[in-house]
This record gives sequence, structure tokens and C-alpha cells, in this order.
Amino acid sequence: MDNILDTAKTWLTDFFDPAVKKEIEHLIANDQEELNDRFYKNMEFGTGGMRGVMGVGTNRINKYTLGKSTQGLSNYLNKVYTGEEIKVVIAFDCRNNSDTLARTVAEVFSANGIKVFLFSELRTTPELSFAVRYLDCHAGIVLTASHNPPEYNGYKVYWTDGGQIVPPQDGEIIAEINALGFEDIKFTANNALIQVIDKEVDDAFIQQSVQAGSFNADGKDDFKIVFTSLHGTSITAIPEVLKQGGYDNVTIIEEQAKPDGNFPTVKSPNPEESEALSMAVKKAKEIGADMVVGTDPDSDRLGIAVRNLEGEMEIVNGNQAMVLMTKFLLEKRKEKGFKGNEFIATTIVSTPMMEAMAKAYGVEFKTSLTGFKWIGKMIKDFPESDFIGGGEESFGYMVGDFVRDKDAVTSTLLACEIASQAKANGSSFYKDLIQCYVDYGFYKEHLVSITKKGISGAEEIKQMLKDFKENPVESVAGSKVKWIEDYNTSIAKNVLTGEEKAIVIPKSNVLIYETEDGTRIAARPSGTEPKVKFYISTNTKLEKTEDYKKVSAELDQKIKNILSELNLG
Repeated sequence: MDNILDTAKTWLTDFFDPAVKKEIEHLIANDQEELNDRFYKNMEFGTGGMRGVMGVGTNRINKYTLGKSTQGLSNYLNKVYTGEEIKVVIAFDCRNNSDTLARTVAEVFSANGIKVFLFSELRTTPELSFAVRYLDCHAGIVLTASHNPPEYNGYKVYWTDGGQIVPPQDGEIIAEINALGFEDIKFTANNALIQVIDKEVDDAFIQQSVQAGSFNADGKDDFKIVFTSLHGTSITAIPEVLKQGGYDNVTIIEEQAKPDGNFPTVKSPNPEESEALSMAVKKAKEIGADMVVGTDPDSDRLGIAVRNLEGEMEIVNGNQAMVLMTKFLLEKRKEKGFKGNEFIATTIVSTPMMEAMAKAYGVEFKTSLTGFKWIGKMIKDFPESDFIGGGEESFGYMVGDFVRDKDAVTSTLLACEIASQAKANGSSFYKDLIQCYVDYGFYKEHLVSITKKGISGAEEIKQMLKDFKENPVESVAGSKVKWIEDYNTSIAKNVLTGEEKAIVIPKSNVLIYETEDGTRIAARPSGTEPKVKFYISTNTKLEKTEDYKKVSAELDQKIKNILSELNLG
């Protein structure tokens, strides 16, 4: 612990603000445990960039940790683009301190001779991704912690293609950051290089979103939507996109419409959790709405609730929404005529149903590690291919390639188009989903997420994954394990025959078991939160829609049995 104390003391120089020094002196004298947590490591880049609790310390989000990252990125940009006018665009979400931290980041860039486009007010992450290419920038930054709790903030870095940084840039940028001391940060702004932006980029983004998400659906006048921004940024875009898309019957949950980093009406601003949508679902029941849509603080994830077979509002999960959105886009593209270069994409922990659907339509299927940066990388790496759409189980979807990250703005419009057209056809979003199960196989998924905070929590997570790997499961729900995919070693092994195959996507701390009946169990640590996640996927045939409830109950029971077997229940 001596080195932690030594690290903390380096923040007592005159370079740091008096208030910062005072807080550290207090921690040294009175709270060793808190001091340890704040200084035992440096804030790191994960699947979503840099994300963590706000506060003083090397393991916190503050002007110094973000300033150091920005200084390292500035150094990297100046090395790579020597002699060019380097441009970056910065957006920020509704979180506490996001606006002031964004200004600090802009000032550091400007102090390094880099032109900055800074949004005047909070904006969505998809608009930031769009703005990188629209403004012909070399990089983009969004200050956000996505759906994390209120005490978090973060920093995501985008590259020239509008996608998040990926290898080799991420490693090279991190090396630049790690080579710096905090005293190397240039905080003295060149305000002549900071240009505030808003309406022009907003209008262009909304126009593109409406264009990508509109399919001339019928029945819009008779289609009722309840929308909630969960105190986040989507209030700046989604109401206007729905309006321009032809949806006038939209009820906004006013109590959640005002941006607020404390998220006062929800336990968590995460549309993956049903509680976050409870206010909107209640309103939908009151007014007889057809669909509920809620988005997370930076508007890259969306939660959807629709009427089930009994007419009750039911939240669909990320896999279900992704499947139906992709099916709809594939069908629309098929009507135009496939050219043979189309592909859809998802991640290794999302539903295998996406691959089954790609085969049925004769389009290419690509799979990636968790994190939309990898799907964005596919578009960059295969410029001759045409990306139709794709998503991941954690409630993210991307329509086409005008945005290179999860995009709840365009996806909201697309979901409304699907549901409105289905209703006009005498069906529904839910019934169309069940038809997909009949056509491509009934896949059902379940996520177990275990939180372990602090230094000891990180060790527990490490040990859980080690145990999962070193004590391999031999069978799951009565079906023998056939394949073990180890993304750390890049080897997939058939444990029944001894056959080995190379895994051709980047290494990652993920282990997947697949049984003879196609059941899949994946384990991975979260890249942005102190959690370990277990993803379970089961499947069977659904002969006809009338059997849906019975077969669904059977798969639910199978998942319960698996949870019990693996001690995850």
C-alpha cells in the first residue's frame, strides 16, 4: 500500500487545484480504504472507452485523468497527421459535470493546436459519431457513461470513420497517454480554435436518421407511441425524428423529459432493466398505446415494450428487437434485390438466431467481440461490402452505416415502422417476432450479471472466470458439451473429437461452451463495470405460432435448470 500513498502524494503539488489537494490530504489522514480505491490503479480504456466514478484520484473521472487522456490523444494526432489542420468534434450527455469536463477536453485539444467543434448543449452519441464524418474530423469524443449509475462519467474516442477506436490505434494512443505525467497536460486554451456547433449538424443528422429509418409504413395515424428519454439526451432528437417520420401520436413522459444527471425517477437509467420503463409502460396502459420506447442517457440503447398475445404491455429484450429489426431490413432489401455484397452483424454473446436468418436470406453473417466498435470496424475493413444492419443483446442496434455506433435514434423510428406496418396488416410487432421463431428456430436467451466492486471484487471476478475455464462443464441440461471456445487463446476445441479450430477475431477474456443441442453458455467480465456476465442461449423448433406459449415455457424451464446446474440461480 506504500506505493498507493506515494501515488496519492504526487497530487499534492501546486499543479493540482487547492480543493483537490485538500481532499487528498483529508483522505490520507482519515480514510485509507477510500484512498486505496482512488489510487490503486489508473483509469483504463475498456470496450466502451474510459468509464468510471467521478472524483479525485487516478482511478476516478476528473479533469486530470481526462486531461491526460486528451493530451495523449493530442500528441498521437499531431504525430500521425503532421502538417494537417487536425479537427476533432466533442459532444457530451446529461451527466453531472459532462458540460464542464467537455469544455476542459476542448481546451486541452486547443492548447495543442487542434481545431475543436464543441456542441453547444448535450447531444446523443449517434449524432457525435455522425458528426465526425460530416465535419471531416480526424477524431471525436463524447463525454458519457452510457447507462451507468449517476456517480459515473466517461470518455469515448472515435476515429476518422466515425467508429470507436480499435487496434492498433487504441494501443498506440494508450501508450502515448501512459508515457505522460499529469504535469504534461496543457490546460491553457486557445479559444480561437474552439467553435461551438449545433443546428446545422442537428438538421443533417435528423435528416439522415429519418431517411435511414423510414420505410413508408402504413397505419401511422392509428399508431400510438409512448416515449421516454429517461432524463437523457434523446429528447434532443427522437421527438423530431418521429415527427418527420410521420408519427404525430406520440406521448412523451414529461417527468423524465428534462435532462438530469441524477436520474431522479429511476433506480437506473438503463432500458435493459424493466423498472426504467415502468412509468412509460403505465402511461401506455392508461392511454391504450401500441408501443413504448425508452432510451439510455446518451441514446445509443433503446428499450421497447409492445402488446403481447393477451394485449398486455411486455418488454422485448435486445435479442428479440435485433432479430425483428434485422428481419424487416432484410425483407426490404430483398424487395429491392440483393446485389450479393450485403452483410448483417452481431456479437459472440448475442442470439445465434441472427446467423440462422442470414443463411435463410443468403447474405453474409459477421460476428464480433462485444462492443459496437467491432461492428464499426467491420464496415471500415470491408468497404466493398454493404452493411444492412446489426446489433447486440444489450439493447443496441445500428441501421445502415451513416452512424458507426449503436443508434437508438434511428432504431426507434425503425421499430415504430415495423410495429405500425404490422398493425396495419392485422398482425403486431409481437406476432411478427413469433413468426420469426417459426421460420428460423425458437431461440431464447438469458443474462446473469454479477456485480463485484472494488479491489477484492476485481479479484473475485478473475477467480470466477478462472474456475469456469479450469473446471470445464461436461454437459448442460442433459446435452454434452461439444465445443469450448476460448477467446483468450483463440482456440475452439471440439472436446468430443479433439478437433481444434482457430478463432479469427481478436483475443478477449471470453469463454463459451456449446452443447450438442446448440445450447450456448458464455462468460465474460464487463469492460465498463465491475461485473461478470453469463449469457445463456437455448433453442428448439417452433412448428406453429399456436404452440408459442407451450414451447416458450419449456425453454424457460430449461434455462432455470441450467442456472441451477451452474449455481447461477
